[in-house]
Amino acid sequence: MLVNSPQATLRLSEKFILLLILSAFITLCFGAFFFLPDNSKHKRFDLGLEDVLIPHIDAPKEGKHAPGPGPGEGNQVQWSSVLATSFILLTHSHELQDFISSEIQWLLFVFQMMKHAWDSYRQYGWGHNELKPLAKKGHSTNIFGNSQLGASIVDALDTLYIMGLHEEFKDGQEWIDQNLDFSVNAEVSVFEVNIRFIGGLLAAYYLSGQEMFKQKAVQLAEKLLPAFNTPTGIPWAMVNLKSGVGRNWGWASAGSSILAEFGTLHMEFVHLTYLTGNPAYYQKVMHIRKLLAKMDRPNGLYPNYLNPRTGRWGQHHTSVGGLGDSFYEYLLKAWLMSDKTDTEARKTYDDAMEAIERHLIRKSNGGLTFIGEWKNGHLERKMGHLACFAGGMFALGADGSPDDKAGHYLQLGAEIAHTCHESYDRTVLKLGPEAFKFDSGLEAVAVRQNEKYYILRPEVIETYWYMWRFTHDPKYRQWGWEAAQAIDKYCRVSGGFSGVKDVYSSNPTYDDVQQSFFLAETLKYLYLLFSSDDLMPLESWVFNTEAHPLPVLHLANITLPGSEPAQL
Repeated sequence: MLVNSPQATLRLSEKFILLLILSAFITLCFGAFFFLPDNSKHKRFDLGLEDVLIPHIDAPKEGKHAPGPGPGEGNQVQWSSVLATSFILLTHSHELQDFISSEIQWLLFVFQMMKHAWDSYRQYGWGHNELKPLAKKGHSTNIFGNSQLGASIVDALDTLYIMGLHEEFKDGQEWIDQNLDFSVNAEVSVFEVNIRFIGGLLAAYYLSGQEMFKQKAVQLAEKLLPAFNTPTGIPWAMVNLKSGVGRNWGWASAGSSILAEFGTLHMEFVHLTYLTGNPAYYQKVMHIRKLLAKMDRPNGLYPNYLNPRTGRWGQHHTSVGGLGDSFYEYLLKAWLMSDKTDTEARKTYDDAMEAIERHLIRKSNGGLTFIGEWKNGHLERKMGHLACFAGGMFALGADGSPDDKAGHYLQLGAEIAHTCHESYDRTVLKLGPEAFKFDSGLEAVAVRQNEKYYILRPEVIETYWYMWRFTHDPKYRQWGWEAAQAIDKYCRVSGGFSGVKDVYSSNPTYDDVQQSFFLAETLKYLYLLFSSDDLMPLESWVFNTEAHPLPVLHLANITLPGSEPAQL
């Protein structure tokens, strides 16, 4: 009989094992909830995989942040082993795949991608900023200077924590405690170090309650402050961590600072003032806001370049993609992070979106909504992969829009998400190019060879996640699953994950770089896309531009040091 066949017995055994795992999982979840000791003197946000595999059991909700041991302390459950075992079972049994929901299968898939990326970095690039997964050695770029600052460790910390990889988190924590030193003779990007390191350290602190992370963030922030010593207070793009000497990129419009760089400091610096009581951080970013508010803006648009010596705009180039993108994102998120009390930030954001919609957003002949770039008086009908984050931004900012335009902005976010999905779908690898055009009969397609690459970027998946959270339209999860499969198929190599040089080639070549943001953003957004909304709820958390979650600050009855009460 069929039920006695070895194959049937194997499948029943697989089911039995998985049920045992899930049963043990439930038991451990309840046990952890009721019996974890309160040995942390700091508030800490407990996240566990029960929030993912069992979305409605003890999911973290606003106001319920149970104190407990830090990662690797007290409760020694190896969630990574549970998930790894589950994934192995699922990949070897179609019947089990039918038994478990698609979302759980997709979560397990993303989990094993993270394990492969982290384990490869741990083995071949530990302590280096990034990883060369083909050469199987460390890698770094000029944004991190000439020092080994472990960028991938800091960037990946909160993703590890959210996924329940607490042993891996503890390894990263120990490296940072023992090795991360900012008193080095290294010239670094103020913007990149802020969003990756300060953002990553603050998120790790808020999630785990470990004081060391806060102390490291403050140490680094002190090293960045000399970058603001310019005639206008607009910071230099780069600063030497040892000498404090700053300068700008040589290519940036006659020595200008870049809008997206000096405009993407607000979230982290406000949190630094909140945590330390030092008004300097808050004052620096508010000074930037006030200066911009006084300046004339062509057509209401913010050019991407501003000279920190003269206080004048550089080349009149406006973009919601590279050079401009996260400036607009942080206007909105400053308002959200302040518990919607920073109305000045919200008004500035709304005015900017009105100008962007009027001058930059168009529909192609084929009906695709895209965001072009304004260059010296005309619109270039090209959209960058970086600009694809804007679909999520429009959705995130829909609630609170003036003139009852919430529905309009949610629809605009959906249209941008669709366009960016098309940029993926129209390639051979089903991965999006760095930039794509909308003219000469070509739509959502890269034309130049140097725009056909994909370097593990997160922006399209980021928009899918926000659109899912606000609409629960299943197509966004389906699109995310397509992207996850394509990344795993074409970017996975034995030593990690690599970008590819041509998404239109069936035989792609690799760039041999596993970017730190792949662990910080791309994999985190995929994981959250397939998770319950109760995991990192948007009512409680605001994600910085590197996907590091920072809690909403309830400032109604608090005045930040150095601030004016009327502004917050």
